Amino acid sequence: MERLRPGETDVAEEKRHPVVETRDICKRFGGTQALSGVGVSLERGEVHAFVGENGAGKSTLGKIVTGLYTADSGRLRVDGRDVERWDPLRAQRCGIAMIAQELSLVPELTVEENVFLGVEHHHLGVLRPDLGERFARLEQQAGFGLPPRARVADLRLADQQKVEILRALAREARVIVMDEPTSSLTSDETARLHELIWKLKQQGCTVVYVSHFLDAVFEVSDTISILRDGRLVRSGPVAGETKRTVVEAMLGRQLESTFPERPPAVAPDAAPVLEVTDMASTNGVRDASLCVRAGEIVGLLGLVGSGRTEIARAIFGADRVTRGSVVLDGEPLTSAKPKNTIQRRVAFIPEDRHGQGLVLERSVRENVSLATLRRFARMGVLTSRAEKAAVTHMVRSLDMRPPAIELPIGSFSGGNQQKALLSKWLLGDPRLVILDEPTRGVDIGAKYTIYEAIAELARRGVAVLLISSEHEEVLGLAHRACLVSDGCTRGEVDPERTPIDDVLFRLFSIQERKEQPA
Repeated sequence: MERLRPGETDVAEEKRHPVVETRDICKRFGGTQALSGVGVSLERGEVHAFVGENGAGKSTLGKIVTGLYTADSGRLRVDGRDVERWDPLRAQRCGIAMIAQELSLVPELTVEENVFLGVEHHHLGVLRPDLGERFARLEQQAGFGLPPRARVADLRLADQQKVEILRALAREARVIVMDEPTSSLTSDETARLHELIWKLKQQGCTVVYVSHFLDAVFEVSDTISILRDGRLVRSGPVAGETKRTVVEAMLGRQLESTFPERPPAVAPDAAPVLEVTDMASTNGVRDASLCVRAGEIVGLLGLVGSGRTEIARAIFGADRVTRGSVVLDGEPLTSAKPKNTIQRRVAFIPEDRHGQGLVLERSVRENVSLATLRRFARMGVLTSRAEKAAVTHMVRSLDMRPPAIELPIGSFSGGNQQKALLSKWLLGDPRLVILDEPTRGVDIGAKYTIYEAIAELARRGVAVLLISSEHEEVLGLAHRACLVSDGCTRGEVDPERTPIDDVLFRLFSIQERKEQPA
């Protein structure tokens, strides 16, 4: 049988065969069957969506296509010919690249250095000083507005995701696998990315679009492949599907509602668990005031860069408060540090689960019990039986799949990692829980599980502060919501009585007033 060598292409073959084809692909991680007999075809010049719950196998399939993983069995064909000894370098030589959900950037290098890392121009081993010129051409194509000389470590998460996208474009790939490319982008940035995908499609590029955002899938895709529990449910034109049919195929059941029933409202005169007054911080908070009562969910609504995360970090003690006060259960937090705040039974689930929440090389058990090890120690010696029992109970209550607590957390899907991160903090029986983007990069089934956990916290009398760029989440879960702009709180809205259009209008109106000259 004729086989493809890296770098070989044949125009006639490209026209007759799929660009990439998988046949009966199987992949196992330990005791978990990630893929079982999966076959999909990627045609030239199409946008092909992979959808499914976290753990369904869609990211694993994308990584097999791009050489990051090797299939245990089955066949991978490129331009109609079988490939063997497949790895990222060979895939790149064949014009196949990936934008991974887990960012793989070098923090200390600049934007342009990261974009062209490994594909620099050189002569006799000496690098050519043309990065600026090449970056300008690439930026003109993408229109992201990234500063080329900025250090990647200084960029916000959304901008780091744009750097990953530019890296794939810099390799002039003819197949690009985009794994959750919009999870940190605003609606405007997402629209710009979709326009870029359309341009790539017109140029004959094939884009694999892995996403939990079904609206985006229907907007940009030609073909959709639905996976569940490592198996392909079906693959076909997206025009033949609806959101309901896709969700039912993903879950294997009907989803009755988007959000669980809201917990009972708390009396306005109830004593607050958290009370923030005129707070300012070293990291951009200028004037924040809010309160959260026991059993109440309070949301922070704002545009990207409004200061919502900075408010949460200041409350938790990660950033120093320079003015105002933070009071917990009637007692002020003075010179707060995360260690002291945790001892006061405050939990903080951060936006960046990899950089700030989890130790990916360690097991689920070690990650979940990390913040509460004292609870399982006697005279400084860890009681492993109690630790294992508590962690197992917690991950099962959040439907983590599989509930294998000794596996490295890095081997789990994004949604299951998020459940582990939530378990880590709920294990400490918190009085106040601060959630920053708790469902970022999480599928619709896992989202509902997390929503139920948030509602259950409130029913148990826990105070919850919720931050989400998906404004529907705040409006669907919270009892009250504070508008945030430029590091300041700007009044409240009633989520049950305020349409999302009104929220956006108020947020943009605040932004416009701020930008008007005095």
